[in-house]
Amino acid sequence: MLTHRDEGYPFNLYIPGIILISLLTAWGIVQLSPSTSMFLVVLLALFVVGFLKTEWALYLLIFSMLLSPEIVLGSLSHGTAVESSRSLVIRLDDVLVLIISLGWLAKSAIYKELGLFLKTPLNKPIVGYVTVCLFSTLLGILFDRVRDKLGLLYVVKYIEYFFIYFIVVNNLHSRNQVKRYLVAILLTCVIVCVIALLQVPEGKRVTAPFEGAVGEPNTFGGYLALIFSVVLGLCFSLRSPNKILALAAMAVMIMVAFAFTLSRSSWIALVPMWLTLLVFCKKKEALIIATVLVVITSALVLPAQVEERISYTFQKHSRDSLEIGGISFDPSTSARIKSWKNVLQDIKNHPLMGFGITGYSFVDSQYFRTLIETGFVGLLAFLGLLLAIFRQIMRNLTQVKSPLFYGLELGMLAGIVAIYTHAIGANSFIIVRIMEPFWFLLAIAVVLPEIERQEAEGNTGTELKRMFPYR
Repeated sequence: MLTHRDEGYPFNLYIPGIILISLLTAWGIVQLSPSTSMFLVVLLALFVVGFLKTEWALYLLIFSMLLSPEIVLGSLSHGTAVESSRSLVIRLDDVLVLIISLGWLAKSAIYKELGLFLKTPLNKPIVGYVTVCLFSTLLGILFDRVRDKLGLLYVVKYIEYFFIYFIVVNNLHSRNQVKRYLVAILLTCVIVCVIALLQVPEGKRVTAPFEGAVGEPNTFGGYLALIFSVVLGLCFSLRSPNKILALAAMAVMIMVAFAFTLSRSSWIALVPMWLTLLVFCKKKEALIIATVLVVITSALVLPAQVEERISYTFQKHSRDSLEIGGISFDPSTSARIKSWKNVLQDIKNHPLMGFGITGYSFVDSQYFRTLIETGFVGLLAFLGLLLAIFRQIMRNLTQVKSPLFYGLELGMLAGIVAIYTHAIGANSFIIVRIMEPFWFLLAIAVVLPEIERQEAEGNTGTELKRMFPYR
């Protein structure tokens, strides 16, 4: 019986494959420029790696999530009906996801017993939400509310996030893999935190690398909130003193970088995240003691920029500043709240399916943006997906036994709550640097109980799709 571990590739596929690759390479050298030929060779090499060793390609994907430069190919303007201008941006991780997906699809076509999608409890909610997004956007295109290329490109981007989930789920089948992926994810976070801390002396808000001159501190804050949750979940679940010490040191590094993002949406997300950890953590006393120490230390050494950012939020700066219940808000917060009010007024024009993806002006809130772009049908589909994710991780948390797996599930549960909160004031679920790590980690968390069950039955390393209980 074929498994992920012992799968072999028929010899009769090698010769035609080698001949085809050779012909394509020869054609490229003759017909194309040297730079284009080299680019295609690299793509071909990535495809071969994705086909033969998907795990290797996934490591490249992990590092590229936060360390990939952006290449602006052009601007897609859309008149007055929608956001005035959007840039068409390509990143290395976009290419990797595409190449890995093609390699995976090719492998699935050759080995039909491998299957295309491992059936998990999240498949139906994901398909339902994507279907609504696509249908709403097509309606927007039909009635000239959405520019076709712009809207469809964004829908494809949403689908790319879900493909990361399916790729990881279909290629994860052992505890050692989980450990290796986790090390790669945490190492990536350490690298970007070091880069962020080097920005502190410049006196500006820190951000992830390769985000241009302005950067996106709020995006970086959301990413750090997610990884911080996972680190804390592991830190208060593992038993090895050396690992706990290393994770604690990493947590401190993340907290410092996190503070200097000056991202208020990210700061607020820490409160429900901490409460989640407090409820489900098995080492509550240690968590409370650590929290008290952090609060005391922060009160003594709180950076001036953080204090100014907090006070700035509640200052009235101009006539455009809102005042609610006697509390004044800064222009940025006021503009965000005003956009939410506009959404509630305009949704009555297209209540069921909305204006379509990118069919409305910019709204800095995932929930309000989902409502205005996909209507109440899309909002219900989106909330259904979020509820399915939360319920699945809650269920897994009660099933796993090992400290490592429990820590990962606990960290992801807290991270999910943090991102759900972050999405109130940011478009968290469409931001590349948040969603790619989110869906990668979520795929790992979904599979953990089945890996543990296989270990108990002595089936370590066998393919999950034949044994997954949600088949």
